[in-house]
Amino acid sequence: MSSTVLVDPLPPAKKVDGGPAGLAAVRGRFSRLNRAVVIGSAIVLFFILLAIFATPLEHLTENNPYSEHPEALGASSIPQGWGGGISAEHWFGVTPLRGVDLFSIVAHGARISLGIGLASSVVSLFIGISLGLIAGYFGGLTDVLLSRAMDVIFGFPFLIFAIALSAVVPASFPRPLLLTLVLGFFGWPSIARLVRGETMSLSTRTFVNASRTMGAPSAHIIVSQILPNVLPLLIVYATLTIPGRIAAEASLSFLGVGMNPPTPSWGRSISDAIQWIQIDPMYLVFPGGALFLLTLGFNLLGDGLGDALDPRLREVR
Repeated sequence: MSSTVLVDPLPPAKKVDGGPAGLAAVRGRFSRLNRAVVIGSAIVLFFILLAIFATPLEHLTENNPYSEHPEALGASSIPQGWGGGISAEHWFGVTPLRGVDLFSIVAHGARISLGIGLASSVVSLFIGISLGLIAGYFGGLTDVLLSRAMDVIFGFPFLIFAIALSAVVPASFPRPLLLTLVLGFFGWPSIARLVRGETMSLSTRTFVNASRTMGAPSAHIIVSQILPNVLPLLIVYATLTIPGRIAAEASLSFLGVGMNPPTPSWGRSISDAIQWIQIDPMYLVFPGGALFLLTLGFNLLGDGLGDALDPRLREVR
C-alpha cells in the first residue's frame, strides 16, 4: 500500500540581478541609510573640499603653512592668547616656536593625507584586482605562485622597509610619490586574496560555465562577467582601507620618515606637538582631531556602502 505525501509548492524565487529591479533595490537601501552614514559622508566631503580649496583659503585668511608669525608668539616662543593663539587672523592658533598658522597646516595636510590615501588605494586595487582575478580564475600552478607571493608580502616587515627606503632614496625624489608607491605595493595582497576567493566562487557559476561552453575567451569572461560581480565588494573594501593608508602616512611622518619639512603633514604636526603638550595642547588637538574625524568618516561611509550594496540584505531590517 502506497501513501501520497502532499507538499506545498515552493514560492517563486525572487530574482536578483543587475537590471532596473536590482538598481531599484540598491536605491531603496540607500534611502534607508542611518544617520551615522550621512554624518560620515558629510565629514569626508568636508575634508575633500578643504583639500581642494586649501590654496584659495590662503587668500581669505592671509596665511599659508610656510610663513612664520613671530608677532603671535610671546615669551619663550609660546603662542599668545587663548587656545594657542586663536584669533580672527589665526582660526586654529599658531604653532609654538615658529608661529606658523595651524589652520593652514591642517588644510594643506588634508590634501597630502587624502591624496596619498586615495592614490595608494588605487595602486593597491589595480595590482590586487589583476592578480586576484588571474589566480582565482586559472588556478593550478598560477594560483600557487601568486598565493605564495601574497604570503611573502604579508610577512614582510613594512615599517622597517619604509624606514630603510627613506634613507636610501635621494631627497630629491618626490616624497608623496614614494609614500604612495610604498603604501600601494604593500596593500595589494589583502585585496588580491579577497578577489581570488570571489573569483573562484564565481568561476563555478552557471553563466560562466555557459560562456566557456560557447567558446568565449578567458579575458572576456573575466572582464565582462566576473569583474562586474566583484566590483561592489571592492568599492566597500577600498572605502574601508583608505583610513588605514591615511593613518600609515601619518605614522611614517610621525616617525620622521614621511613628508619632509616644511611640507605640511598631520603626522609630523602631531609628532612636533608631543613636546608642547603640557604648554600648548591645542597644537595636538587640531591635527589629531582632523585625522580622527577623517578616519571616522571613511569608516562610517564604508559601513553604509556595505549595507547598501550587499545583495543579501533584506528589504526590511
